[in-house]
Amino acid sequence: MPGTDVLLRAARPEEAPALSGLMLRSKAHWGYDDAFLKSCVPELTLLAGEVTRRRIVVAERRGEVLGLASLEGEAPVVRLGLLFVEPRAVRQGVGGALYRDVLARARRLGAGRLLVEADPHAVPFYTSVGARPVPGAPRGLPCFEVELAGTPDWVRAWTGGRRAVHLGNVAEYNRQFADPTLDEAQEPAHHYSCLAAFYSPHPAALVLPLTVPEGWLATVSRQLGWGEVELYDGLAEGTSARGGVRSGLAARPALAARLRETGLPMVSWGQTGAAALRYESKSAANALFRRLAETGGHPGIRVPEQAYAATRWRAARLLRARGRAGETVVLKTEHGVGGSGTAVVPPGAARAVLRRLPRGPLLVEEYVEGLPEGGDLTYDGLVDATGRVHDVGAAVMEVAGTAYRGATVGPGVVPAALEAAALAFGHAVGRELAADGYRGWFDVDFVADRAGRLAPTETNLRLTGPSVAFMVGARLDELRGAGHLVRIVDRVPLGARLPDAGLAEHVAALTAGCAELGVLLLPAVPTAAFAPAPYLGVLLASHSRPSLDAADALVRRASSALATMFTG
Repeated sequence: MPGTDVLLRAARPEEAPALSGLMLRSKAHWGYDDAFLKSCVPELTLLAGEVTRRRIVVAERRGEVLGLASLEGEAPVVRLGLLFVEPRAVRQGVGGALYRDVLARARRLGAGRLLVEADPHAVPFYTSVGARPVPGAPRGLPCFEVELAGTPDWVRAWTGGRRAVHLGNVAEYNRQFADPTLDEAQEPAHHYSCLAAFYSPHPAALVLPLTVPEGWLATVSRQLGWGEVELYDGLAEGTSARGGVRSGLAARPALAARLRETGLPMVSWGQTGAAALRYESKSAANALFRRLAETGGHPGIRVPEQAYAATRWRAARLLRARGRAGETVVLKTEHGVGGSGTAVVPPGAARAVLRRLPRGPLLVEEYVEGLPEGGDLTYDGLVDATGRVHDVGAAVMEVAGTAYRGATVGPGVVPAALEAAALAFGHAVGRELAADGYRGWFDVDFVADRAGRLAPTETNLRLTGPSVAFMVGARLDELRGAGHLVRIVDRVPLGARLPDAGLAEHVAALTAGCAELGVLLLPAVPTAAFAPAPYLGVLLASHSRPSLDAADALVRRASSALATMFTG
């Protein structure tokens, strides 16, 4: 991958003349005339005493210096004074590596903001790395700023601040529930396991059930500054229908030993076993919610009434009674993933539902009418090894009927009052889970009602799509400055089945189109593009909600338009 073999180090005072020459060659690369370049000489001439004072770092490859950057001033506001790349090394990742190093050093100095005064030809570069334009710059030069943020506590708690090995075990996790609505071969879960790339902000190795398209991981790694990530894919291929990552590792003891020997944390979709799954039960979660609400301190929370039906016959009686009373209800199985096993039953639909009731036990829950837009929310948190609860954040989910389709995270996404209620109640749930011995990631899903209260509907003791968006947001905030909004769109239908080469071309076009809108696109689920009902999963990131919405619409429109290749 371009840029991964670049070494960064502090510049030495005796290198000042050579670095001055590099800067002039870099400036000349943009086609300026001799008179202008001559006028730049005083500004681009370094003295030996300036090298340390201006905190200059150089990038070198195999001993050859290819670029330099300076970090100047003192906290809380610092400045990127110089960033120059040898012309023959442009677009090889050198500038990006230097820029990320400047941001990291600025944070270590305790700075909250970085200012950049750029050459007009460098505007596309600074835009691409997420810097925000500042109008009214001095000397008429383009000026940018970057808001800096420290690493959140939850990131350090999740993997100890270290890189991690990511295991795509979604199928094994889902299989615990014996959910009859899920495909026995777990093909959708195997596709969804591609999200394992994002199980922490910075993976070291990735273990997947399916073979991923060549170049996919390198593309994502380049965009998120991961460097080299070991990839072990296809572990569930050629096995039985019930095969998965863990059974694939059991059949490859050398690989399993290799991963253990790294000594790195191993992060999976979720834990297996009765203790970890206790509050995945929707009746146990409802009982927990009720206990917390009854203790007081959560005025913004209303817990939906829930009736337990041990048999289909009992559930049928409850549905008939609610239907006769003109009530809409939510019918749930004890366990389910991604909205499976859950149905909204209006009064007139009860009879049709009765014909296909799944085996009990079943739950008949009060239906809470949500807000017209953004009424489905989630809180994400984690319980660390000591039992401390860390709030990750709140997100708005996209839900079609009862099926989860995606989520948006970031500052200002959730209205302040709803966010405060979600964080407080989610944290309280986390304390209960911790007291019960649970350690790991969890979430609490809510529906925001018309009165502005939150109705908690379930807990998930595992990673989810929104958690992946939080991970990517944390990484981008570190690399590109604070304040990213991230949207995960799990399933973008494709108008045609695409082989790997066609998918790469389509993703490249989407990436370019989103970049014009100021949005970064990451292909998140790339293995389903040639499925019978083809689709693509993506992550979109921006500092602007309107640009995020515009990119979302562009991706859906362009993906649907693939069908036109077969018309006319």
